[in-house]
Amino acid sequence: MKSDQVCLIALGGNLPSDAGAPAQTLRAALSALAAAGLPVLAQSRFWRTPCFPVGAGPDYVNACASLDGGALGDDPAQVLAVLHRIEAQFGRTRATRWGGRTLDLDLLALGDQVFPDAAVQDHWRALDPVAQANRAPDRLILPHPRMQDRAFVLVPLRDIAPDWRHPRLNRTVRQMHDALPAADRAAVVPL
Repeated sequence: MKSDQVCLIALGGNLPSDAGAPAQTLRAALSALAAAGLPVLAQSRFWRTPCFPVGAGPDYVNACASLDGGALGDDPAQVLAVLHRIEAQFGRTRATRWGGRTLDLDLLALGDQVFPDAAVQDHWRALDPVAQANRAPDRLILPHPRMQDRAFVLVPLRDIAPDWRHPRLNRTVRQMHDALPAADRAAVVPL
């Protein structure tokens, strides 16, 4: 990874793992990231967020972190592979889309990279809510195509990267956060 690129991730979980309750799992995952060659440069506070979709399980604990991925080069697929290995370490299974989980590590952005290309990123970002619920991309898309819509991502991300600018929307994290409905932002509370 180029030294001027930041690797932004979202962390979340709402089920216990072998490491303990969700907050303990997130702390252990942050240590595992460093051990796997992705040292944490900054981390947000931990936040309690309503389960999505509503009623699908217990509330989540969410956070964001910026990582130094220098040892992995600038290949988003390599970073994602490390994130998936760490999820598996903590018992993550992918049985149901948007189902409860012990650990979720989402790669939000890798500097200002648009991956695989602008057309694919724009397509997935523009999907209507029904299509979002029924379709999942078959490849990594950066920046994460839903990040601008999710308070559980933008509230913690504002803690650590308020001035990071989305390369397709040309808006900062702070601007995307402030554009969310007030009720969505208010539902995300410090742990």
